[in-house]
Amino acid sequence: MRAPPEPVEVVKSRRDAALALITGGVPYIGFLGMHFDRRGDEVTALLPFQPMLIGNPALPALHGGVTAAFLEVTAIVSLCFVSLWQEIEAGRVAGLSGLPALPKTINFGVDYLRAGLPRDAYARARVNRIGRRYASVQVEAWQDNVARPFALGSGRFVMAAGEAD
Repeated sequence: MRAPPEPVEVVKSRRDAALALITGGVPYIGFLGMHFDRRGDEVTALLPFQPMLIGNPALPALHGGVTAAFLEVTAIVSLCFVSLWQEIEAGRVAGLSGLPALPKTINFGVDYLRAGLPRDAYARARVNRIGRRYASVQVEAWQDNVARPFALGSGRFVMAAGEAD
């Protein structure tokens, strides 16, 4: 006979706690003011607008480096969350000691499709491949309409030792 499923509040709490552990260890996330929203196994990043993020005040437009960092951080956080999914679901991610090292960037390219406007930005990553040593991730960032991204990112990462295929 099967064990009864856990209450949904317990499952959500465990997933949110794991995401908080992943993001809490990256000071740059706090510096940029980024937040992450989780729905099931999908993570969406939010970059709230701040005047310090403007790179070209004549337009005004978000700084290209901020946009690239936003995409790369989103890719890394999403990759960590996906790679830990089995552990999170089994309740084995209890603290920082249960987290592997963050993936290391091999390369990360950004396509700037249009200027990022002075407003909140959102990003979501899709993990194309994750293995023991290597992962490939694509990210898109948008502002008012998810169908009109202002930037796309594509990255390859070295995974921490011990990750599963």
